[in-house]
Amino acid sequence: MDSVEAEHGGVQPVLTALKGTPAEIAPSTYYAHKSRPPSPRSVRDQILVEQIKEVHVKNLEVYGARKVWHEMRRQGHQVAKCTVERLMRAEGVRGVTRDKHPRTTKPAAETERPCDLVKRDFTASRPNQLWVADLTYVRTADGWVYVAFVLDVYSRMILGWQVSISLYTELALDALQMGIWRREHASQDVAGLVHHSDRGVQYRALRYTQRLEEADAVASVGSRGDSYDNAMAEALNSLFKAELVRGPARRRKGPWRGIDDLEIAVAEWADWYNQRRLHGELGHVPPAEYEAAYWARQATDPDDHDEQPDAQHGHHHDATKASQTDAGTASYAQTNPVLAAAGTS
Repeated sequence: MDSVEAEHGGVQPVLTALKGTPAEIAPSTYYAHKSRPPSPRSVRDQILVEQIKEVHVKNLEVYGARKVWHEMRRQGHQVAKCTVERLMRAEGVRGVTRDKHPRTTKPAAETERPCDLVKRDFTASRPNQLWVADLTYVRTADGWVYVAFVLDVYSRMILGWQVSISLYTELALDALQMGIWRREHASQDVAGLVHHSDRGVQYRALRYTQRLEEADAVASVGSRGDSYDNAMAEALNSLFKAELVRGPARRRKGPWRGIDDLEIAVAEWADWYNQRRLHGELGHVPPAEYEAAYWARQATDPDDHDEQPDAQHGHHHDATKASQTDAGTASYAQTNPVLAAAGTS
């Protein structure tokens, strides 16, 4: 009614048209309602809507109600989850959904390969116990671009990534090199690490396996040849596609132009994913915060290898390991102009 009044200079024609119908409204009723001050609930709803939209926009517009609610609670806002759900529905604010896509890596010929040491059990009790690696692809105006990721299973931390216009071994190897460099620069021991991948030729190439041996890491390859063999890495690829490649913020910019366009975006997304994105599997804290909590517990109790997410632990930071990891990433960025331009920290 307010919009009608603004457009036509009054609502009397509408009230006259409704007269004698079940929807009849007395003019006095309308004007009494219009002059009534907003209720405390509507005032609070408006404040919450602004807070919800701020959280949503700052997180690439990918969060659904659950993650928005958890982030608001982390910021100290006292609000019920059902209220966040109600207001997001009313405002048309929604998160992203993930689609299933075919795998990118080509299975290597059936020759001797490493054993499957994971057997679809993607759990770890500490950092650098189990890493998973995989490739994915993005269509750009200049053609296909390929992206490789290396992920720590314990914290869901993206340790390494690389972008290329080819599927040669260097793509996967560069991502592995970044992951090893980050851990070693933070004085973390990767000896005994299990590195798991699918049967892709990139991961069974001689140079790749030699680099794992140099780091005293053990290669593991999925045995059944389907997506469940490397489910956690596949899940990361799915998130990457939903949140960045086809995310709401990207759709407004149009198609990806080429590798340079995508490379900077991947650096920014990986930084957001590691430092700020809430992960339900980690007790709704970011990977960097979850790892920092682990190192803080190790400083006081070296035998503590708690596999369960602990929200209380998620708010503590270790002054040595955590700062070394952040400093290591910054130092690596100085050798990589893409990371430096993106401001990865």
